[in-house]
Formats: sequence, structure tokens, C-alpha cells
Amino acid sequence: MLPLPELPVSLTIERLGQLGEGVASWEGRTVFVPGAFPGDTVRVHLEAQGRVLRGLLRQVVSPGPERREAPCPVAGECGGCDWLGLAESAQRSAKQEIVLSTLEHLGHLKREDFAVRPLLVAPRDWGYRRRAVLHPAGKGLLGYFGRRSHERILVSACGALTPVLASLPGKLAPLLKPLARDMEEVLLLAEGEQAAFAVTLTGPVTGKHVEAAEGAVRALRLAGAVLVPKEGSVRAVGKPALRSFSPLRPEVPMYLRPDAFAQAHAEANVGLVASAIYELGARDEDSVLELYSGNGNFTFPLAAGAASVLGVESSPVGVELAQRSAREGGVSNVRFVQGDARKVCDGLVSEGRRFDVCLVDPPRAGAPGLAKWMGALGIRRVVYVACDPASLARDAAGLVEAGYRPLALQVVDMFPQTHHVEAVMSFERPAATGAGRG
Repeated sequence: MLPLPELPVSLTIERLGQLGEGVASWEGRTVFVPGAFPGDTVRVHLEAQGRVLRGLLRQVVSPGPERREAPCPVAGECGGCDWLGLAESAQRSAKQEIVLSTLEHLGHLKREDFAVRPLLVAPRDWGYRRRAVLHPAGKGLLGYFGRRSHERILVSACGALTPVLASLPGKLAPLLKPLARDMEEVLLLAEGEQAAFAVTLTGPVTGKHVEAAEGAVRALRLAGAVLVPKEGSVRAVGKPALRSFSPLRPEVPMYLRPDAFAQAHAEANVGLVASAIYELGARDEDSVLELYSGNGNFTFPLAAGAASVLGVESSPVGVELAQRSAREGGVSNVRFVQGDARKVCDGLVSEGRRFDVCLVDPPRAGAPGLAKWMGALGIRRVVYVACDPASLARDAAGLVEAGYRPLALQVVDMFPQTHHVEAVMSFERPAATGAGRG
């Protein structure tokens, strides 16, 4: 193997990789270049990171046809919007191809073997994010993590956030100075014109923390705040549970809290939910198992077209919010179990429970063991909502090996200006008959 040159080398970027980096070749080896886009001619310093070769971008000698000026002063440093310098049309094409090629190369699923839906485009490309995670940056300031690092990039305003949140980082930071030494993260959340925040703490909640949070809520006219200690009880200030409506079921209230998961793009989430419901194709008499059900984002639309839904979620906050929605919305055919999906599924199998269809929306790490549970629970159709193409590919391969065949793939552009992508994929086991009711 050739030694790496000490001086920068010139490369031409060929495509985009799964993690959003430009991909080029040097002496027959693949090089990943963060911040570079297809068609760029760049000067990079080569570094070996384990078996991977990375190029540290030193200069864009000649920009590619889809490169543009990023509308953010910290775009080159911030770890948030890594594709802000790439035209939206190119972003969308790349996302569809990244998901398909990952399924092919990692999951060994040929794209010809299932229907590929046209990419679902997000209604807004900028100013759409209703969630943000900020980190203490010293001197009472807040920032985002830098690109591929934990370096803090100071931020007082962020154009990627919804209007109600855009200037909140700079306004909130000085008010939280009394918490600065004890803060791990500050989580922002918006729903319409409402906003709330949460602070995760390194230790217990103290009176000083509560006083500072109350002051910030009053001064900025926020709905509320949540203080989340390392150990012990969470402390709510004001009314941090923001009221929304269930996608596709406006008669059912939905509640979001800054210390619980919510999809970052509210408008695109409606399309995501509609796609998942369509691909699942549940019938009025079907029993539905929903794994990683969160605050009920998919649950209540699912319940409108099925006999029953059992939602499984590990987060106590998520289950609490979902149960509140069910009570206030008068939805009687849903039930929630709080617990680890793997343990709950093992328990359902041991009880001899059977379901007809399953929707699974796992975290980035995926759902290892999913295929085993689906077969044992008699499930005929599975819809997998993925936020990571590699996890989707691994779990899809397991389902195919267990006898399920892939039906359709819907890629959703939930995160414009970033390489992150959401995908909905359906699978069916022709021989399975979803006997019994959950």
C-alpha cells in the first residue's frame, strides 16, 4: 500500500456516500471528503482513519454544477446542515440513490424486486426544523456540535429552525447561565407558535435550576420547560407539553414535549405517516402491532382503519403523552405497553399472541431480531420506517431470509439541507395468515 502524501492532492468528487460525504478515488482507493459535492475538483489532505481514507478539504478548485453558496455563515463548520451548499434537486436524487444502493450492497435486495415510489418531497426546504439540540459552549453561550466533532459552534440564531425557534438560542443562553455548570444539553421544541425547552442536567434538580427555568419561561413567553436530572424525578415548569393534532386524524389531540422524540419536520411528517399507513394496508378487522410507538405519531391514524393497535414504547414520557391523546381523543381501540421492544416481543411470543400486521419505527440502530418476532407472531405484512439506510438494509435482509418479500420503498425527504433521510418499506409473507387478534 502506498504511503500517504504529506502535501494536499487534487481529486474529483464522483458521488455522495451514505454519510453525506463526497466520494472520490486516489490510487485505486476510495476517499471520503466531507463538505465536497459531485463534480467538485478539490484539494484535500489525505488521512487514514482505521481502514477508511478521508480527505480533509483544503480548497474547492473548481465547483461542481450543483454546488451553491450556502446561506449560513457557519455552514462550513456546523455539523447540522451538511448539504446546505448543494442544490435541492441534487440532494433529492442523491437520497433516493443512497437508500437504493445501500439496500443492494448491504442488504442484497435488488431494486428490481420491489416497487420504488417517487421520492416524497418536503413542503419546506429551510426554516422547517421544530426541534434542536444545543450544547453548553462556555461563558453562558450555546452551540451546535461541529462537523464530525464535539467542538462547539456558537449560535445565536439559526435559519434552519422554524420562525418561533430561530432566534431562541441567543435569547435563551444568558437566561440559563445559572444552570451552565450543570447542563449537558438544551433541547428546543416548537409546535405552531408555541415553544418549550428542556435541560438535561449532570446532577439533581435544585431550586436554583427551577428558578432559572421559570425566569426564562416568563421572560421569553414560552409554554414551559422540563428539567431532566441524571437521576431522580423530572421537573416540569409551566406547561411544556405542546398541543398539536394527530396526522390524518385532526379530531385526536397530540402532545409533544421537548424531552421526548418528535419528527423534526411537521409538514413532511404528515406525508411520512400517510405513506406508512398506505403501505401497511391494514383492514378493519386487523390487529396491529406497533413497535417503537413514541407519542402515538402513527398509532391513531393506524387505529382509524384497524380493529386494534398495541403500541410498544420504551420511553415513559412517550407512553404518557400517547395515553393522554387516547383519553382526550376518545380512542378506545389502542393500548400502550411501556418497555423494551425486544423483551415485550419475547413476552408476546411466549403468551402465544398473534397479530395481523406490524409497523416498526426503530431508532437509528434499527431493530435487531425483528424477523424472528414477526414470524413467531404470525404477522403477514410489515412496514418498516427507517431513519438510517444501513439499519434498514440489515433488517430488510433478515426479513427476506425469514420468508418475507419486499413490496415497495418510499423515500421521504424529511431533512432538507442534510444527508439524513427517512424511508418507508413494506414486506409481506405470502404464506402467513395473520390468525388471531392481538
